[in-house]
Amino acid sequence: MAPAEQDALAAREQLFHERVRECIICALLFASLYILCHFIITHFKKHTDFTAVHDDEDAAVNRIALGLCTFTLAVALGAVLLLPFSIISNEVLLSFPQNYYIQWLNGSLIHGLWNLVFLFSNLSLIFLMPFAYFFTESEGFAGSKKGIMARVYETSVVLLLLTLLVLGMVWVASAIVGNDAASRQSLYDLWEYYLPYLYSCISLFGVLLLLLCTPFGLSTMFTVTGKLLVKPRLLEDLDEQLSCTRLEEAAVSRRISSGKASCWLNLNVELLWEQFFTIRSKRRKLELRHRASPWQRNLGYPLAMLGLLALTGISVLIVCFHVLELLLDDAAMPRGIQDASLGQVSFSIFGSFGAALQVVLIFYLMVSSVVGFYSSPLFTRLLPERQDTPLTKIIGNCVSLLVLSSALPVFSRTLGITRFDLLGDFGRFNWLGNFYIVFLYNMGFAGLTTLCLVKKVSWAVQAELIRAFGLHKLPLPLTRSRPPGKPG
Repeated sequence: MAPAEQDALAAREQLFHERVRECIICALLFASLYILCHFIITHFKKHTDFTAVHDDEDAAVNRIALGLCTFTLAVALGAVLLLPFSIISNEVLLSFPQNYYIQWLNGSLIHGLWNLVFLFSNLSLIFLMPFAYFFTESEGFAGSKKGIMARVYETSVVLLLLTLLVLGMVWVASAIVGNDAASRQSLYDLWEYYLPYLYSCISLFGVLLLLLCTPFGLSTMFTVTGKLLVKPRLLEDLDEQLSCTRLEEAAVSRRISSGKASCWLNLNVELLWEQFFTIRSKRRKLELRHRASPWQRNLGYPLAMLGLLALTGISVLIVCFHVLELLLDDAAMPRGIQDASLGQVSFSIFGSFGAALQVVLIFYLMVSSVVGFYSSPLFTRLLPERQDTPLTKIIGNCVSLLVLSSALPVFSRTLGITRFDLLGDFGRFNWLGNFYIVFLYNMGFAGLTTLCLVKKVSWAVQAELIRAFGLHKLPLPLTRSRPPGKPG
């Protein structure tokens, strides 16, 4: 065999081994995420929906739909980890460029993961989740033989009609927005134009949802942190408050007992019980604060609040700096690239520390957006309950989390949280090239977050000072209102 043929064969063998290695790594990563999501969904699902006591067919249908939900949740979790994994991989390749044990961590693997997440996100949002919902609601066509296949046929027909309706709406929208109508008359454009355009609209909705939920979630996280952690004592005698609360609880308890023993006493027992439960709850909170150690009392709450303030403030500063970059340099616009050149340059001016900070901020914004989503009045009903969440609510949660998580890479790059360019089809969204949308989005995030931060912190400090100095116990001034018709 000639040396040229040997070199070509060796190159093909190396390419084959790299492809096999990438497939194995992707399969292992997704299998791990799938197992983790299976345990999460099992923790929240309602067991009566999956037992075969009433109807074995319904239980089997629910198990199939549960598998689709687990797949979708695994894709959502993969979308959350996608950008942090890429940033960490780049820093590892920069730190150990010649290490033999990390040669598998290359641009081809990262680019393949981005393409797989994009593909599975489209598949889950457009086909799997609608199929799971219609599958659980279907009963088979009238007159057909009952069974799972009858439900599959009915679900397929309904999903086909829904797909035609959605594609027709997308075609009308693209005809209104675009000018070149002749290039959109073939079925090839279904994959190259219509589905990316549809997912672009979904991503825009997800990014707008992140914009609205993240500032609200940041405010909620400050409130939750204040409730979960023990606040430090400031100009207060906790022992005296605990003693007074115990005496008050005992007094109300004796009144309730005397009301039960003496039928001639005219007491509102329901009001007394409500007052008793309120005082007991206050007493337990005071006992919890009293049992807390000095380290937990004096360091836990301040450090947690300072951490939240620091992360929120850094996010706002980065976005404000990115707004100035948008005004001065066109390269600051979010864009997509096809070749992932990893291990050549750091995506932060502060090196590995800046990259680690970017990863922390991405996770922080994602957690705050999820907290804000479930705390908003519109989506509070979607909040899952332990061992008591029906399947339809699980489907709604999986769709919502997938929309939020798949928009996270675009969200982080649009705000300038990271310099890592969008890989694959994530950078093909039409609205990413619009300067006005990106600029207004950055301004909206900075304004809303600053407003929520100032409002929450100022009110919290004001309430804490009023409580510390005992001003909340002062009686409010009463204003005497004169009857109508009488002169003052």
